[in-house]
Amino acid sequence: MAEEEEPKRVARANVKHVFGVVSGKGGVGKSLVTSLLASELNKRGYKVGILDADVTGPSIPKTFGITSHVTADEDGMNPRATESGIKVMSVNMLLPEEDMPVAWRGPVVSGIINQFWGETNWEDIDYMLVDMPPGTSDVFLTVMHQLPCEGIITVSAPQELVGMIVGKAVRLAHDMDVRVLGLVENMAYFKCDECGKKHYIFGEPQGKEIAERYQIPSFATLPLDPEFTRMVDAGKLEEYDIESALDGIIQKLEITAAQSDGAKRTAAESAEVDDEEE
Repeated sequence: MAEEEEPKRVARANVKHVFGVVSGKGGVGKSLVTSLLASELNKRGYKVGILDADVTGPSIPKTFGITSHVTADEDGMNPRATESGIKVMSVNMLLPEEDMPVAWRGPVVSGIINQFWGETNWEDIDYMLVDMPPGTSDVFLTVMHQLPCEGIITVSAPQELVGMIVGKAVRLAHDMDVRVLGLVENMAYFKCDECGKKHYIFGEPQGKEIAERYQIPSFATLPLDPEFTRMVDAGKLEEYDIESALDGIIQKLEITAAQSDGAKRTAAESAEVDDEEE
């Protein structure tokens, strides 16, 4: 069996670190978490990109209010940017109408993701977040095999069933030697705007227990907040103040990126020594 070809890389692309955002099932707010992480990293001064790998259910452009289409030049496709400068590539920016369905089989979906990664003029990106489709299908395997993914963030909701499905994604990542860096439990509670009390509508949060069960090093909880819906519908999610809810997850991303940079420097220095000895 012939080896898979490496995806083509354009001349204007310098992506330093790639992280995937995954969920075992749909409807838990994975794209919301991807967008919030991107926004928070951007606010901290990093150059951020989002590769929307949820090809059949793309929602990232809507979240940021992006309505324009992708352009291209002789080097490749040019991503669109949010108001604050986050670069985005999504299939919805290629379609004539945003509600046009994408009914593609697995190999075609995997192919477009490779194109988004290798044929897009990302230019300088410190953190690339890959918004994955739910489950552990072809796209998960494509991203893990074809992109230099340094780790994944999992997203769940406070239900035992969801926790079990998160475990499937965690185990697959371990099988593929990809680190699981954090767990975000979305819709963990509703905070009353009058009395300030937290109400656990879907049951007691289980994020800490799930993180411990699968040895996930960091976790965070997000509320069930109608403001999320309002801002996403308005394409203004970057204006949402998440306060410090995702600080632990972001710190883990920064630590992992620093470790990766250190390993790359060590490898480069060793290669220089070998060249000098020859």
